Amino acid sequence: MKLLAVRRLFRIQRVVIRYQLDDLLFALPLPWFLLAVRYVLPWRWFPRKKLELNRGARLRLALQDLGPIFIKFGQILSTRRDLLPEDIADELMLLQDRVPPFDPQLSMKLIEEQLGKKISEVFSRFDVEPLASASVAQVHAAQLKTGEEVVVKVIRPGLKPIIGQDLAWLFILARAAERFSADARLLHPVDVVADYEKTIYDELDLLREAANASQLKRNFEGSPLLYVPQVYWDWCRPKVLVMERIYGVQVTDLATLADQRTDMKMLAERGVEIFFTQVFRDSFFHADMHPGNIFVSTVNPWSPQYIAIDCGIVGSLTPEDQDYLARNLFAFFKRDYRRVAQLHIDSGWVPAETKLNEFEAAIRTVCEPIFEKPLKDISFGQVLMRLFQTARRFNMEVQPQLVLLQKTLLNIEGLGRQLYPDLDLWNTAQPFLERWMRERMSPKTVLGNLHSQMEQLPHLANMTRDLLERMSQPHAKDPAPPWKERKDDWFLRLLGAAHLVGGVMLAIGGPLNSLGHWPAGVMVAVGVYLIVRR
Repeated sequence: MKLLAVRRLFRIQRVVIRYQLDDLLFALPLPWFLLAVRYVLPWRWFPRKKLELNRGARLRLALQDLGPIFIKFGQILSTRRDLLPEDIADELMLLQDRVPPFDPQLSMKLIEEQLGKKISEVFSRFDVEPLASASVAQVHAAQLKTGEEVVVKVIRPGLKPIIGQDLAWLFILARAAERFSADARLLHPVDVVADYEKTIYDELDLLREAANASQLKRNFEGSPLLYVPQVYWDWCRPKVLVMERIYGVQVTDLATLADQRTDMKMLAERGVEIFFTQVFRDSFFHADMHPGNIFVSTVNPWSPQYIAIDCGIVGSLTPEDQDYLARNLFAFFKRDYRRVAQLHIDSGWVPAETKLNEFEAAIRTVCEPIFEKPLKDISFGQVLMRLFQTARRFNMEVQPQLVLLQKTLLNIEGLGRQLYPDLDLWNTAQPFLERWMRERMSPKTVLGNLHSQMEQLPHLANMTRDLLERMSQPHAKDPAPPWKERKDDWFLRLLGAAHLVGGVMLAIGGPLNSLGHWPAGVMVAVGVYLIVRR
């Protein structure tokens, strides 16, 4: 791997020289000591022919030549037109679904190897010319023998070695950053790269993508908000995916959407609602929502419905993360900055010795300017920069498990800015979040949580009994002597009563304190078991 990583570094260097990206870098307002580096680069000692391409095309072609990880980086950047010059943003948009395809004959060979059958035995029609091509796979239109119009997605060959080399360098840079920079350690770059490594390798397994698409379709079955194409499981393999062909308008084709009189305000608001529904209701969200993966149905433009494809990357949150995010956002909407500061301290994101008043004032300074403004009037670049300054001041740590969520938020904001610049993101999301909080505390939800915990009682009781027996006889050969031979009945009855009383009190106070119901269920179960068995 080390040899491959060195070879990859030279490959990156050649691409930088070929497209003269160093000229773009040194044209930026950099510190003098960084500008001085240009005088020690050997390839700059000799005259070079100036490229006819503009800077956006040079950057796009360089990312394209460097492979899937760099292409995906360009895809993310393409959604942030507020942070990029227009010429660069226009070029990076081409990376979303117009990456040059690989040889169609090789594509057909790979499909036949995966399916174990000839193309003609599975499809009554197969379009050799690719319908679309992206960083990891390309897509061909086809028709099944049974008449359904489908698309056939096939993984690009030879990706794993390139991805491995890129990740090796990312890990080297991340470890160096953690070693030499205290600010970098707060961002956990090694954990972030490790999380991305898992994500990118998962994306190479199309069976995983098919399962994700089926789950997402089930979550929004019959919903007017989102439609997910059907997966044809009989013809899905690790490197081949066959699914329903959809017909819609790409979400960034604003001219066509305007021609069919699409309600752009509703479209933007439904995009926000879809995101919050996936995150908080389902804890299962599409985490690759760049414009190349999102279309708009042409059936009811006055009530527009999104169509989502490419579910290779999805994210989920633990109940603790959901609760933390919801309460933070809810406090933000209420402008309760003291509550936000307290939640950060309680969760351990900032040290416990942090002064609450100072942290509250810092958060207020960063967040107050963004309220009651449409997206077009908000500079999120400045907000993020000031939040990072706040993070450094209070040693606030970035949580690696939320990286996918943060990436998705960037995509959502970029889309919202293009669709309906006057959208008030906060007022659109607040009613949904308030409704979710109410439903979370409803009697139905509480009973559902209690029922799920009761199902675990037999297992928990056995675990507790075995643990107590091992603790009482640490030197015995048999760690589980017959229960009836125990002589410390009074102690176990007392312990059971304590568990029972504590569990009842926690069950009463748990919903108010947002501690959840599982601790109460465990304590009650242990108490009842100990008392009954004695």
